[in-house]
Amino acid sequence: MQTGPADRAKDLAQLRLENALALFEEFVRATARHADAATLRGLERRFAERVQIQPSYWSQIKGRSRQIGERLARQFEQLCHKPAGWMDQPHGGKSGAAAAAGGLALPARSPVPPEPTSESAPRDDDERFIVGLVLTYYRRHPQRARTRLLDLLGEVLAPAPSPAPKAAPLAPAAEEAHELWLRSQAGVAPLKRKK
Repeated sequence: MQTGPADRAKDLAQLRLENALALFEEFVRATARHADAATLRGLERRFAERVQIQPSYWSQIKGRSRQIGERLARQFEQLCHKPAGWMDQPHGGKSGAAAAAGGLALPARSPVPPEPTSESAPRDDDERFIVGLVLTYYRRHPQRARTRLLDLLGEVLAPAPSPAPKAAPLAPAAEEAHELWLRSQAGVAPLKRKK
């Protein structure tokens, strides 16, 4: 049976979609070891930025309401460091289930949680979720997040007061909150970036 130009275009569109989803999965694997739903939403936005399209456009591509044309296919290849024509060739590997779902299949949870690299590293999915939420809030509204987090955690983060030789005048509330924020940072190791 011979295929017509419309069938070939449909096959090429499906192939480009599958390859785009494979590029996204590759991006996720390179960026986050244990991707939960909140992490994936942020990664979809970052992937869209990487391939220089709007996040809404990436969502439309995954939802099959937009197709990847010639120019965009070459853009994906160039920005994801793939050879010219890579998007137009089958690469096997991933099952069609992820492509059929229009998104990324979450990795299966391992029965034994990975050992944390430090005491402050998240130990399980719940802790990673909370850290992700706090980071998202902080990145969107840094000043408001500092104030709210200090209100919520001030008693835990503030070191025990040391005896002062004489009482110092009280600083304005904003300076005091900022000083508390800086002191709390001194005792907390930064999160390591995922490789």
